[in-house]
Amino acid sequence: MPAVPYGWYAVARSAELRPGEVLSLHYFGRALIAFRGADGRAAVRDAHCPHYGAHLGAGGKVVDGTVECPFHGWRFGADGRCVEAPFAVRTPKVSLGGLPVREHSGLVLVYVGPDDPSWEVPEIPETTSRDFASPVDDTCRARVHIQEMRENIVDESHFHFIHGQAEPPVQDWQVDGPFAEVRGRIRRRVLGRDIDNTFDAFMYGPGVMVVRTHGPVLSVTAVALSTPVDDRTSELRMLYYLRKPDRARFLTPALKLVFRAEALGEVREEVHIWDHKIHQPRPVLLPHEQGIRQLRCWYAQFYPSETETAPEAVTAPETKTAAKTETEIETAKPAASARPPHPRRDRPSSDAAEPRPPRRPATPEPTAAP
Repeated sequence: MPAVPYGWYAVARSAELRPGEVLSLHYFGRALIAFRGADGRAAVRDAHCPHYGAHLGAGGKVVDGTVECPFHGWRFGADGRCVEAPFAVRTPKVSLGGLPVREHSGLVLVYVGPDDPSWEVPEIPETTSRDFASPVDDTCRARVHIQEMRENIVDESHFHFIHGQAEPPVQDWQVDGPFAEVRGRIRRRVLGRDIDNTFDAFMYGPGVMVVRTHGPVLSVTAVALSTPVDDRTSELRMLYYLRKPDRARFLTPALKLVFRAEALGEVREEVHIWDHKIHQPRPVLLPHEQGIRQLRCWYAQFYPSETETAPEAVTAPETKTAAKTETEIETAKPAASARPPHPRRDRPSSDAAEPRPPRRPATPEPTAAP
């Protein structure tokens, strides 16, 4: 599988990207930086300066809405273009590659793909609602493809062994282009009490999923953000928004502590399994295990077709590498004095070895009919 399916991915929370600071990132096998331009909008660009290769996230700073290279002071705007180069007669026509950015729901999202994005991740209302507590934030990394992280929600049988459910849940699967929805029930015991909750999982492409769990004791909205780090490692960031009790909001901190103790341990158990599993392109599925097959059929749309380049080698319209300077373009032209080959003077010497005729392929041994 290509390491980076096409789609939107979260690379930071909005609160982590403070005005006037450069945030160093590494996702999609690329060194990246994030900063806010003069208008406060987030920008995500390639991290290395095209001048001499310095990492702009290692000592770089934001000056008047531009990022300044710590090595030679070159400055780049939020659109990636070089706007100043000290001691240059004229500003070089170079730029930093980058990714399309959207910011909402407290997240900085970037799009990876060969074209401009044709769909958007909708806003998540719980992230700004006063009815929900600030999120329990949990981040982990595993040596697994992000598709397998997503398959976890539709893996019916694992709900018994990891999450303590008596029977595999029956799930309802619906698809709408780059969006999908899975509905089901979770029945388990928590702190000696039987819990019967419904859940709705809304998938927005390969990188964002919102799972809403409703129950008589606790309702939680989990924002699951799966992002490729490189061709071997993926990151899973979970933001759990707990609904505050209507008549006892003072109990919210205690509920968060109980939730953290119950839920995060199960996630760590899954991460340990992911770290050591292999990908099975044709798993042996039982009759009730339909979710993985359905998800893989839907997920295939985010991979390039056979005629396209793999995602890690694709440059989107905003991810082009730095343009050549005028001097580089001029020196790259072929010399005008180069003469064309003469039909007689430049033909090969007769002493040159004759090319050998191709060897006849060996006749394959006959095989037994199946």
